[in-house]
Amino acid sequence: MKIVSKNIRQLRQLKGLTQEILAEELKVTRSRISSYEEGRSAPTIEFLIDLSDYFKIPIDILLRNDLTKAQDTSFIEVGNRRVLFPIMVDNDNENLIEVVPVKATAGYLAGYDDPEYIEHLQKIKLPFLPTGKHRAFPIKGDSMLPMKDGSYVIGRFVEGREDIISGKTYVLITLNEGMVYKRVLNQIKEKNTLLLISDNTNYAPYEVSIDEVLELWEFTCSINTQEYDERELKISSIMNMFNSLGVELKALERIIK
Repeated sequence: MKIVSKNIRQLRQLKGLTQEILAEELKVTRSRISSYEEGRSAPTIEFLIDLSDYFKIPIDILLRNDLTKAQDTSFIEVGNRRVLFPIMVDNDNENLIEVVPVKATAGYLAGYDDPEYIEHLQKIKLPFLPTGKHRAFPIKGDSMLPMKDGSYVIGRFVEGREDIISGKTYVLITLNEGMVYKRVLNQIKEKNTLLLISDNTNYAPYEVSIDEVLELWEFTCSINTQEYDERELKISSIMNMFNSLGVELKALERIIK
């Protein structure tokens, strides 16, 4: 359990937490945190589950990997998997979100796994976000209407393919397409692919091999940089109505069959 003791201390320090604050967050006593970090007792499975959920780090990584190697970077390589740490905090210990500017989108494919590149991205704070590692990506074009060109999507980092949920929208970093924002249909079990769907039906869906996907960021919220006019809002409402109607018709079709 020596490695677990080091990892608990490492994660706490990376996030800038005292033992007291971490104990409050996990609803345990400070003495328990101290005991675990000093190796005087072994953490319970319930504690490890709570710790895993809090830091968004899989339990097997907590038990098997020395996370002190992540001291100078925002992620650690574990086999073919990258695990990101939400370690960027401000003076109030609030998580900071890296913002990928429009002009840097082309360079992100080359720099996404370069800690120095990520470190120099601009950062913002959105205190209402759920736990996890978040990043902001610019939207280009009109393939995901009513999301406007120039808006920003805030995404939560997805660590494993088992966490990909069909029907949700994601920012994907891929080898051949670069950075895209699409609605995703998970076809990994059947075809080892993801079907990427645009909400704007003028754009045809297409498949991408899961092996080409370098990063996935699940939609959390968006920031519009342009105001909607009255006509756009009416069109958006009509589109939403037809989308909802389509879902209801598909459900009715399944019942009839």
